[in-house]
Amino acid sequence: MKHNVYILILVLGMFIIPQTTYAQADFNQRPTDDLGNIEDQFQEYFFEALKQQGIENYQRAIDALLKCKKLDDKPVVYYQLGKNFNKLKNFGAAEDALKRAVSKEPDNEWYLDELYDLYNQQGDTKNAIKTVKQLVKYHPDYRQDLASLYIKSKDYKDALKLLDELDKEFGISADRDYLRNQIYNITGRDEDRIENLQERLDKNPENETNYLTLIFRYSETGETEKAFETAQKLLELHPESKLVHLALYKFYLDKNQTENAIASMKIVLTAPEINADAKTKVLNDFINFVSKHPEHEKDLVDVTAMIDDTKSFQTLVELAHYYLKLEDKSKALFYFEEALKLEPNNFSVVKDALLLQIDLDQEEKAIAKSQKALELFPAQPILYLINGVAHNKLNQAKNAIASLETGLDYVVEDPKMEADFYIQLSVAYKLSNDNSKSQTFAKKAAALTNQNE
Repeated sequence: MKHNVYILILVLGMFIIPQTTYAQADFNQRPTDDLGNIEDQFQEYFFEALKQQGIENYQRAIDALLKCKKLDDKPVVYYQLGKNFNKLKNFGAAEDALKRAVSKEPDNEWYLDELYDLYNQQGDTKNAIKTVKQLVKYHPDYRQDLASLYIKSKDYKDALKLLDELDKEFGISADRDYLRNQIYNITGRDEDRIENLQERLDKNPENETNYLTLIFRYSETGETEKAFETAQKLLELHPESKLVHLALYKFYLDKNQTENAIASMKIVLTAPEINADAKTKVLNDFINFVSKHPEHEKDLVDVTAMIDDTKSFQTLVELAHYYLKLEDKSKALFYFEEALKLEPNNFSVVKDALLLQIDLDQEEKAIAKSQKALELFPAQPILYLINGVAHNKLNQAKNAIASLETGLDYVVEDPKMEADFYIQLSVAYKLSNDNSKSQTFAKKAAALTNQNE
């Protein structure tokens, strides 16, 4: 955008200057030289170049600009040549043209910016650093670019120094923190990272984010006691904090402080300011905890009832699997069906729900759901098998046979599933009083079963 503005101003200047001159001239008198014609030709070629560049015909733009260059060696011609050569990936010619433009106008920000972009595209970090150092005096934003380039060139000391200066001048920034953490991760300087976070905390002890970041980093480096102490300080300073419990519940679980852990998990799972992904992880930990300590199942039931309106798909699936472990199939099916309201086309959950419907003798529902699922997944043999089983259980042999024989064509290198199809076909033909076919399929199933034992 800024380049277009510059070009517009430049082009307007080309017109304004000649028009001012012409306003003082006698248009009835023939010009005494061809300067006017040259200027007109230059403008014609230059506008043609801009037009061709606008429709992405970069070679024609270059051809027009080369004609401009013969008429007038303006720096803007080299700038535009550089841009068009760059578009054609002719980086050598682009660099030569842009360097020529810069040599003619060393303080032109737009020329330097285009040259910097060219070096970035080529991965020429050394020249990119050299160019961006010239750009820094125009905009402080380029200083952050310079820090990124220092990281690329493994000059971590200068990068950190520059990031410190920017933080001091403009305050903490998530983008700069990302760069800073890149350096710490590459160099393994965890002590420096924690020291920096501690300094921030000392300067601004009221900031909750500073505590949470320090807690996370302590935990990451295995300094759990320091992390726990920091979390307790945060809770003391901000007793209303919900986010601190994302850390506290883990510490409480590790220390076998069960009641505190449950209280923290309940706070996290019912806090609107905590996102669904974080809640899913906590709920998963809660489920695993209750699996080992079933006496606390009531707490899990209570908290899941409290978060009905905010449960995510993954949360509902985790709850379903939890109740499957407890062999409470009705509750497991309930949560699978709730999950499908959020993601109705998730094949894995559709399959699990159908299998539970068969187990719970919900054949009508299984038939309807499997038929609907087959519209989405027509090549999934398990769906035909479930449909066939449900029809068999309802003594609908004809429908069972149709579904099973169709689905059998989709079974590939799965002897167990193939045997299951033969068993159900045997049942279906027996229901239809065709004992000969029933026995044939029963023998096929037995042969496959014996083969795999």
